[in-house]
Formats: sequence, structure tokens, C-alpha cells
Amino acid sequence: MSETTIDIRELNERIERQSAFVDALTMGMNNTIVGQKHLIESLLIGLLADGHILLEGVPGLAKTLAIKTLADLIKADFSRIQFTPDLLPADVIGTMIYSPRTEEFSIKKGPVFANLILADEINRAPAKVQSALLEAMQERQVTIGEKTFKLPQPFLVLATQNPIEQEGTYPLPEAQVDRFMLKVVIDYPAKDEEKIIVRQNISQSGNTIAAMLNTADIISAREVVKQVYIDEKIEKYIIDIIFATRYPEQYGLQNLKEMISFGASPRGSINLALAARAYAFIKRRGYVIPEDIRAVCYDVLRHRIGMSYEAEANNLTSEEVITEILNAVEVP
Repeated sequence: MSETTIDIRELNERIERQSAFVDALTMGMNNTIVGQKHLIESLLIGLLADGHILLEGVPGLAKTLAIKTLADLIKADFSRIQFTPDLLPADVIGTMIYSPRTEEFSIKKGPVFANLILADEINRAPAKVQSALLEAMQERQVTIGEKTFKLPQPFLVLATQNPIEQEGTYPLPEAQVDRFMLKVVIDYPAKDEEKIIVRQNISQSGNTIAAMLNTADIISAREVVKQVYIDEKIEKYIIDIIFATRYPEQYGLQNLKEMISFGASPRGSINLALAARAYAFIKRRGYVIPEDIRAVCYDVLRHRIGMSYEAEANNLTSEEVITEILNAVEVP
């Protein structure tokens, strides 16, 4: 037992040293993005845990600016794809172009070949385009013609959804949404934050963003994140939360049985563990505590719980279900 304690202490010190850059990176983001602390934290979790993010929020909340700033800070290639109803899969992944001069086909790579991708208003494009992007996200590779190309590392997709207009949109199927590690919902800034935003934007001085790291640093940081210790009790806690979304009656939540049409898949438990690890790393800790699970639980499970018609009739949201589950499941 004492040996494990020493190991944990040593691991904790090592991770505290190696996660020092997180504070600098957060500060760099805060210099450009006012407020939106949760968005910045979620981007770092996605980057360190190698997961993609689905972002929901009204226009003008600095979604594009946030990922662009992060790309500049880590010297990564950034690419923005505006999803529209007339977009084709080739516009995302690339295509083969015939050259009459050489009488040969050459491959033109699409905007998906970058480290950080902003898929703006993903629900504006038809299913064919959505699935082309989701396949690239899942497989980390793209096939054009007969050739398969690996996508650069790190590779993070931040897809945005506008919750206001549903006219002329193609909602992402539930099974596809599951590919995103996190679904983050962001809200308006507070009054004092908005005052700073207005001041910053009407003053002529633009913020220059100096790169602090490079993509190789992020890849090596991911290896360190994998060393963050998850105790068996924490693993059981994760499994209990996931099982409570599938069989709420086993956890004394009979009232939710009719409200949930389907619970989280095993991808949910995997992503909950990975995101909690990254969150512990961001908090400069070498081990995961129950608070880490609770902190990432809403973003990881929000889009993985299917709500029944009865739940919709009662205005019950997946967030309220998660809250009830977290209150019912025993904390280790």
C-alpha cells in the first residue's frame, strides 16, 4: 500500500511539473477571449484527451475566435469550413483533379487536412457531407480515389450548431453525435465581461498572439495525460453513472425509467474517463477525484442520453436527468 502512495506522490509531482504550460496557455486564451472560461477549458480537454467537441450557442459568442486563438498559441494549422446546404464531401476532404497537360489525375487535399478544424454550423449541410467529416474524425484518415492519407496530429474538430434556427437544417443523427467527446453549451457573457469585450473591440489596438508551444508539445503532453491515475473506485463510479442512464430503476430512479429512451453507450464511459483524466491534468493533479467526473459529466453525457416523448412533454432535459443521476449515485 505504502509503495502505491509513494508512486502516486511521485506521479503527482511529475504531472504538476509537466502541466505547467496549461496555466500559460489559459492565460494566453484569456488575453483574447473574455469570459467563456468553460469553453476554453473544454477546448483544452478535447486537445489533451484527443477528442472532438460539438458546441452549441447563439452567434457572436467567440466560438471561431477561441479555436483560432488556440491554433495560434500552439502553432497549429487552422482550417474553417462553413457548412451550407450546397456543400459536397469533396469540399471537405478533397478530390482528384484531371490535368489535360500531363493527362493525369492529381490529388487536391481539402480543408480537413489541418490540426484544428472549425466546422461552422455543421447542421446546415446534408448527411453526406456530415458523414464525410465524421468518418475523418473517427478514422483519423481520408481516402481520395484509391489513396488513403493520414490526417495530421493533433487533430481536433470543433463543430458548432446554432440552436436558434431549425429551418433548412439537417440535424445530426443521434448515433453520429456520439462521435463527439463533448457537447458544450455556451451562454452569453456576464455584464462586466461584456463591458470589457466592447472596450477591447472599439479600441484600435489588436492583440498579437505569440505562440507558446508547438504541436509536438501537445502530442507529448497527451502521453503524460495517459499516466494520470484512475483508482478502481473511480472506475466503478463512472460505470455506475453510465448504468444509471440505462437502468435508472436500479439506482432508485424509477421516475426516470419512462423518461429515457436510451442511455449512454460504452463510448460514454470511455470518454468520461478520458475527459476526467484531462481535467485532472488541467488542474495540475496526477490522479482523478470524483469532482473531476462531476465537472465533465454534463458535457460528456448531455448528447448521449435519448429523451422520450414523455420527457419532452414534461419539459425534462438531459441536464436535469444527469443532475438526478449524480445525486443518486454513491460517490466513492
